[in-house]
Amino acid sequence: MIAGRASVVDGDTIEIHGERIRFNGVDAPESSQLCLNAKGQKYRCGSISAKALDDFLSKSSPTTCEFVERDRYGRFVGNCYRADGSSVQEWLVANGLALDWVRYSGGAYAQLQLNAREQNFGLWSGTFENPWDWRANKRAPAVSAPLAELPTQGGGGCKIKGNVNAKGERIFHVPGQAHYERTRISENEGEPWFCRVGEAVDAGWRPAAR
Repeated sequence: MIAGRASVVDGDTIEIHGERIRFNGVDAPESSQLCLNAKGQKYRCGSISAKALDDFLSKSSPTTCEFVERDRYGRFVGNCYRADGSSVQEWLVANGLALDWVRYSGGAYAQLQLNAREQNFGLWSGTFENPWDWRANKRAPAVSAPLAELPTQGGGGCKIKGNVNAKGERIFHVPGQAHYERTRISENEGEPWFCRVGEAVDAGWRPAAR
């Protein structure tokens, strides 16, 4: 368990005492993701979710997160609550700011999501792409198909380098790209090796431009 003042990273991730925490069982739009509102106009739904989360948490601090597991990338995955006992995940889904990620929740938030959808809350007031599909469809095409099927070899059995740049952006490099050879990663600082492009995309990393 960890408790403290939460800094919002995005709509489903916070940081407490330097520990990055991914909410268990829900998935919010990515920070750069665009959705369509009821009038068919584009808006930054990911940024909206993150801002709403920040406002919600600031009204009842500290935030407490109960440890569930560490995912394969070493991230803390947990169930989080405000000081008043309100479930952060339930609030996000109930207000249409995040989706019930059945793959990991087992459908724990299905009823809340149905209610939000029926009342056109948040994302449900317009149209959107599931965050997990957006990550795969928006980012993966930047890497050629042959590279997406790279065999597992190299450091730790994998060859794709996860690098955090000076702006804090999480970028992955594959063999053959211009900056691959000179890119140095530090696993101790949260820069992992990936075996497949899909793994990097699912973990929230984007491909390098070159």
